[in-house]
Amino acid sequence: MTMATDYKLPIGRADADDVADSETERGHIASLLASVEREAHVSQRRLASELGVALGLVNTYIKRCVKKGLIKVQQAPSRRYAYYLTPQGFAEKSRLTAEYLAWSLTFFRRARGECAELMAEARRRGWRNVGLVGGSDLAEIAILSAAEQGVTIAAVVDAGMQRQHLLSVAVAKQVADVAPAPDGWVVTAIGDAQATYDALAAGVGPAGVLVPAMLSITITAGEAGR
Repeated sequence: MTMATDYKLPIGRADADDVADSETERGHIASLLASVEREAHVSQRRLASELGVALGLVNTYIKRCVKKGLIKVQQAPSRRYAYYLTPQGFAEKSRLTAEYLAWSLTFFRRARGECAELMAEARRRGWRNVGLVGGSDLAEIAILSAAEQGVTIAAVVDAGMQRQHLLSVAVAKQVADVAPAPDGWVVTAIGDAQATYDALAAGVGPAGVLVPAMLSITITAGEAGR
């Protein structure tokens, strides 16, 4: 069984010297560098809130940027820190932003089409409401597509998501927290799509799970959830 990784396109693929390991990380780190450029004394907690990721992940990004020479750190009063972009950091911010925007446009077009097809399939199956597993850009697109197809999104499940809502849809930590249970589920996790699908299919049954083809999830022969 192959493990799905973050959805990638030929544009801006990571290499051994790249600060980002995926296109989603490119977007996060580009935003982090932009925030540091605007305000040197920005806290990691605020960065986590702006990026919509866990605090620990922001700390990892900052350490990676320091190691790559993109950010310099200086200790400030009250046991706080100030972050400054280096000349290399300014250049990297521009590069990451350009590559991420190019990737995002292609991603959006494909995701829009596939999510529309999935929601149409949900309607054919008689699913009036569905749950999304994985808080991501793909989840946001799925929410918009569901509205167009007359399908209600019951919740977005993501244990690591800091927000309480995503586009006005409630965020839950676990599938079991969504009550009443939706008619079906759609995988919208990107970085850990295969593991998410495997756990979800084992819990609710593969027939109750739909997945976008772009995630390249391996489904066991005979399963009908795609």
